[in-house]
Amino acid sequence: MHPFEFFSRTKLIVGAGTLSRLGEIAAELGGTRALVVSDPGVVSTGHTSVGVSMLTQAGIDCTIFDQFAENPTTDHIASGAATARKTQPDLIVAIGGGSSLDCAKGINFLQSFGGDMQDYWGRNKAPISKGPMIPSIAVPTTAGTGSETQSFALITDSSTHVKMACGDSRAAFRAAILDVDLTLTQPHRVTSLTAIDAISHAVESHVCRTATPASRLFSKEAWTLLANNVPKVFDDPSNKKARAAVQLGAAWAGIAIEHSMLGAAHACANPLTSQFGVAHGQAVGVMLPHVVGFNTSCSQIRYHELVQSIDPSAQVSSAGKSLSDWLFDILDLSDLETHLSHLDITASDIKSLASAATLQWTAGFNPRPLNSDDFFKLYQAAL
Repeated sequence: MHPFEFFSRTKLIVGAGTLSRLGEIAAELGGTRALVVSDPGVVSTGHTSVGVSMLTQAGIDCTIFDQFAENPTTDHIASGAATARKTQPDLIVAIGGGSSLDCAKGINFLQSFGGDMQDYWGRNKAPISKGPMIPSIAVPTTAGTGSETQSFALITDSSTHVKMACGDSRAAFRAAILDVDLTLTQPHRVTSLTAIDAISHAVESHVCRTATPASRLFSKEAWTLLANNVPKVFDDPSNKKARAAVQLGAAWAGIAIEHSMLGAAHACANPLTSQFGVAHGQAVGVMLPHVVGFNTSCSQIRYHELVQSIDPSAQVSSAGKSLSDWLFDILDLSDLETHLSHLDITASDIKSLASAATLQWTAGFNPRPLNSDDFFKLYQAAL
């Protein structure tokens, strides 16, 4: 067995109604002044005001920062950091989807260490001598990104439109509240986008080059929860038991990524988002079945470990195809697009997309090495 590490930096509080514990958890972390990071859509649902109420009842002063959108940019982070400099929070609370959670982490980087967001592109770019970051709490209102259990923030460079992964162990949330009630207000499209994203995390983290025995425990359990419950959520959005399972599955997948990484589907997805504005869940969903097919020659056994959860009689020899077929079916069930051509991508766009995909960090973790020609063929197959 190759050497590996396992760690758990985030305390999970799981269950319907657990948002009521936000003030208690914040007080445990010593919070007195909180910067609450929440996007306008989540603010409009009322979840943010409930969270703020819990914090104020615990004697914590709150400032809300909501001046950002999906896929937070370096400009958004700079604006949030300016707010933080004025209020000097000793606690950061993120209430919302992956964008809110990533934005909160980004603000934390700049408030804790200074500089620009680009300074932290990569892993552990801030010296240990700079000390800890501000304690933070995540309250996810979607079930997909797994950002609540990861130490990375995905921030888009406002100038280049490149999505930067900025990671540091100190950026991990100290606690995350998984209250399924908060996911019930999601529009169907958001539910679909985030669920497909979570599925992609479980699949790619399970087979990537840096997967470990520990990460695969979480990726496999994440897959089992997601594969068996996402169809139920699509069929009946009010099914709280299924939604809770999907929410937990997304968090487990986040832990799997934290201890491993992703692969070619995410490398393909990022240029679709940066160049054409395709939503991340849609982009990774349309590419994932084709990437699974590409990887089958070297990942058949690992894919079989996943497929058994939905088909105990599945054979190793056909596991990759079975998984790919299931992914096509779930994408169709999600009401998302199943072809790039339906997203206004044309054959003339593929060359530039393939070139950009080869530069993506996650490409290097794919179980089967890829070059530009391989990416070209993947995009061509998805067209």
